[in-house]
Amino acid sequence: MSSAKMKVEMDFGEKEFPMSHEDFQRIAGLAGRYTGIVLGDHKQDMVYGRIARRVRKLNLNDFSSYLDYLEANIDEELSNFINVITTNLTSFFRENHHFEYLQKTVLTELKRKNSATKRLRIWSAGCSKGMEPYSISMTLLKSGIPSDWDVKLLATDLDPEVLETAREAVYSATEVDGLEERTIKNYFQRGSGGKDVKVKDKVRQFIHFKRLNLLETWPMTGPFDFIFCRNVVIYFDKPTQKVLFDRYADLLDVGGYLFIGHSENLHGISDRFENMGNTIYRKIR
Repeated sequence: MSSAKMKVEMDFGEKEFPMSHEDFQRIAGLAGRYTGIVLGDHKQDMVYGRIARRVRKLNLNDFSSYLDYLEANIDEELSNFINVITTNLTSFFRENHHFEYLQKTVLTELKRKNSATKRLRIWSAGCSKGMEPYSISMTLLKSGIPSDWDVKLLATDLDPEVLETAREAVYSATEVDGLEERTIKNYFQRGSGGKDVKVKDKVRQFIHFKRLNLLETWPMTGPFDFIFCRNVVIYFDKPTQKVLFDRYADLLDVGGYLFIGHSENLHGISDRFENMGNTIYRKIR
């Protein structure tokens, strides 16, 4: 046994539940098979903390027992496994410079470019709990998109649990604390007691939520005017990222925009976009 492997087993053996190197490799293999997410050795602490929730909830003794349970009950447990592995950290108007650019530049351009068709097609890929597509929709309303336009915003995610939260559109009041009071008043309604808020129907009207694994067949044909895919591809290896960005380009109009996460870039991965700065890209071919 290598010293590195021994260290992994010793470190995790001191925690609440034993997790061996073989357990981690099994988890990584299952994550790759069912989600396409690549879990390197540096993700072991993160994986331990997340999977331990399921081990505890199911009253199991160790990670090996959980993995045996998962594989024996894949239809029932897979969504829980996916939910704890994937990151659902999100907020309204996260990376706000994207929404400022969307309102001031992209939508101004599209209102002129699409004036004859009166049509907008948008995709939020990896929408998590819905805050991103709702933020996009609020930006559409702020920008003054005419009411007679045909606007459709597709919001997809791998995790059915977060999609259900997104569809319900109910959030705790603390999740809108950082927003301007005018934004809260215009686009949310407060629940009784003021402990939660619900996104108003006028914001929800454009959005269709759908479960989608980005590594499987995509049923939509496009073209889209712009796509948000932020903090998603960081989980994939470079060859998979290359395939995904090529598929995004195929679904975008020439001149269409792609918004990606703050820690992501297309350098050396795709030459079909020009860099507009601030992790905003425009399709050139």
